[in-house]
Amino acid sequence: MESRLLVDMGADARRPSRQVHDRTEDRRYMEIIPPTNLWRTAPAIRSSFGISHNIQNVIRPLSTTITPITNITEHAPPLELDKLYKRVELEMRGIDPAVLLSYSWFCIAAASHLGIEVTKNWALRKAEKERHTLLRCVHIYKKHKVQYEIRTYFRFIHLQRLTGSTCDTYLEYIERNLPEGCALKVTKVECQKLPEHIVPPTE
Repeated sequence: MESRLLVDMGADARRPSRQVHDRTEDRRYMEIIPPTNLWRTAPAIRSSFGISHNIQNVIRPLSTTITPITNITEHAPPLELDKLYKRVELEMRGIDPAVLLSYSWFCIAAASHLGIEVTKNWALRKAEKERHTLLRCVHIYKKHKVQYEIRTYFRFIHLQRLTGSTCDTYLEYIERNLPEGCALKVTKVECQKLPEHIVPPTE
């Protein structure tokens, strides 16, 4: 009994080596087969590689037609001319004349750095006054009133002969540094061509 068991165990132990040997033979055989003829092999090999009968439809020959290269001429967009301004007027308003004076010096210094010509710089003599009269008490004592006054000071700066890009850069810079309690109003005088319907008189 013991000898038989040993013989049987030895047979079982030799089985895996046969299986491994068979697999290596299969691999060698599969490497020899070209990939285009795999669909002709056994269905087991086809299923393991995921190859269907329509492999000829999947593999397509390279196209031999050559499309000629055509020169694509892209039309460049028309150049936009820069705007020209004959005069730019800055009107500054505030409640403190000292702050307005300091801001006007800052605007003139920025214009000189950009090469902008400053023609005029002045301020009004008197401030604009706005008075509001209110009752001291809501219900009685109509004779007792309170008067409030709001004073607004003005300064003006005139700039001459500016291009559109220079004007936009300058205005953006001074608007970013506008102090609190001040307002800025800009008036532009642009140079334009005469319209086509206006024709000089003929003699």
